[in-house]
Amino acid sequence: MSKDRIIEQVWALKEELKDQVVILGHHYQRDDVIQFADYKGDSLQLAKIAASEKKPHIIFCGVHFMAETADMLSSENQSVYLPHLDAGCSMADMAARNQVDDAWEKIQAATKATVTPITYINCTADLKAFVGENGGSICTSSNAEKIISWALNRGEKLLFFPDQHLGRNTCYKLGVPLDEMVVYDPLLPNGGITAKEIEDARVILWQGYCCVHQDFHPEMMKEIKDKSPETITIVHPECYFESTQAADLAGSTSYIIDQVDKAPAGAKFAIGTESNLVNRLKGLYPDKEIISINQKEERLCRTMNLIHPVHILKVLESIKLGKPINVLKVDSDVTEKSLKALETMLAL
Repeated sequence: MSKDRIIEQVWALKEELKDQVVILGHHYQRDDVIQFADYKGDSLQLAKIAASEKKPHIIFCGVHFMAETADMLSSENQSVYLPHLDAGCSMADMAARNQVDDAWEKIQAATKATVTPITYINCTADLKAFVGENGGSICTSSNAEKIISWALNRGEKLLFFPDQHLGRNTCYKLGVPLDEMVVYDPLLPNGGITAKEIEDARVILWQGYCCVHQDFHPEMMKEIKDKSPETITIVHPECYFESTQAADLAGSTSYIIDQVDKAPAGAKFAIGTESNLVNRLKGLYPDKEIISINQKEERLCRTMNLIHPVHILKVLESIKLGKPINVLKVDSDVTEKSLKALETMLAL
């Protein structure tokens, strides 16, 4: 079928199944996919919606860890679908359960201090379970300050994974100096740090990062500011520390959208985040000047962009036929342990 015909069929089936199906869409999805979303949001917003949704079929246009989270938060009589099963997250892949278990053992051996583990929601269900087992919590970029504050107040040390940049940027903002943070690299012997460095540190960060957000640099912002001093530079906290420090503002996807939304007509923004969102904001706010901080190339989340309308169509057809495909189901034991951490996050 032509793309137009596929889109027409999706709309028709979506209408036919409207009492049974809800479609969730992450902000980084391409426009021809996000158009079908009943709810659009970042990880925190969509997790909350998944927890409250009543329809039996939840199609999650996002990546693997998001659909896993939705499955864990939804009820037993609901099914969660990922339209393209290869839609993963390179950051999530940078921390495996056996690596975190090994790091935890080394950290516990190096210090008698209370260590609270916090995982960014961009991780596998196994790691959410690890955090639940060990008295920690999950965070998103929207609530990282609140969750990390809670962790730092209840324990002497913090283990934060898998994104070192969100951890560093947030902890620094909360008053933790850089020299009280160390980075644990699972690919190096003993994580590349000594027992004394662990003992002396307040925050242990994991050597993980988002490939998209590594491509927004201070010199790019300087070039933009030199040409247009009134332009507001705003970046996601998954960017380098130096980039968040150089920017006028830094915050989650929802924060970025809110800043653009409430700005007066004529405001100028240079934004450091995924290009689908930046381009969508240009269309939504034609009375404002919006550009990407990276003027050389688009920065797309390639795995998120694997999802195409045809994948949504196939899932809808399978639901109609009663032969569902691409259902994501997390093991019950993993779910039980993960929910401890997820419920801590939502309660906070």
